[in-house]
Amino acid sequence: MNKIPASEITAPEVYFNRRNFMRAGILAASALATGAVYRRLNRVSTATVETHRIDGLVTSATPGAETAGFHASDKTTTFEDITHYNNFYEFSTDKQEVADAAAKFESKGWQVAVGGLAGKPKVFDLDELLKISTPEERVYRMRCVEGWSMVIPWAGFSLSRLLARVDPLSATKYVAFETLVDAQRMPGQRKGVLDWPYVEGLRMDEAMHPLTLLASGLYGRALPPQDGAPIRLVVPWKYGFKGIKSIVKITLVATEPPTTWNRRAPNEYGFYANVNPQVDHPRWSQATEQRIGETGRRPTLMFNGYGEQVAGLYAGMDLRANF
Repeated sequence: MNKIPASEITAPEVYFNRRNFMRAGILAASALATGAVYRRLNRVSTATVETHRIDGLVTSATPGAETAGFHASDKTTTFEDITHYNNFYEFSTDKQEVADAAAKFESKGWQVAVGGLAGKPKVFDLDELLKISTPEERVYRMRCVEGWSMVIPWAGFSLSRLLARVDPLSATKYVAFETLVDAQRMPGQRKGVLDWPYVEGLRMDEAMHPLTLLASGLYGRALPPQDGAPIRLVVPWKYGFKGIKSIVKITLVATEPPTTWNRRAPNEYGFYANVNPQVDHPRWSQATEQRIGETGRRPTLMFNGYGEQVAGLYAGMDLRANF
């Protein structure tokens, strides 16, 4: 398999001549396909901690959300940018073409199998999965390993709530994740740019951290296909490629699982992939980033600004060596 050329990675600085926002229909189609669990959720202010009821559902902003890291104070990235500047090779390697390529994606009948070292393994239907916990809005910074960033108002719940349902065994040390393989629904899988399915993994303590999110919505609505519908992982202190999309399988394991980009280029993409401005990618600096929708570059924060919450997970580790 040939190495992906640098020319296929869109430089963030060329993105600022964006298309007019005329694609609301994509979001509507996604909501219908996923069962519309989040289709009418109102956006929750990043300053509130109150409960909101919409269409019989309850969404909440967690008390103490700001200090817990759940609500970044940064200005949120526009819905247009979040849904039209996407890395999702299952559809296209062109960020600005993913939304069009994913527009007809359907998730009817979606299931997520959770098993492995679990006392109560289970296959969850999507509706059942989304009822595990009241969805919360989490406004997270997202930093791509390519050097660009966004601030996204997700909707979802902590992964730990799902894992608790399957009763992890004491031998569990890691959690492995797998994306759907279906070249009819995901035409980019017909190309050999990566080994399919896309797989990712976390250490168990990372997976159980409250910030680690299973997201099924953004901006108060159903997660669009180009952003990982119907269910995806969000780990805000790690580079974006750790946030595996369109999950169909979660497996509790005893040893470090393989991950797609680490397997593809181990000298460039590590298992941990914690945001670290002091450790450059072999082909570019990680010291600064381009926030999509802004001009100029800003300094990158250690752990993407979540060090207060997560640095303790890596006490004693050499963060330069364990990328």
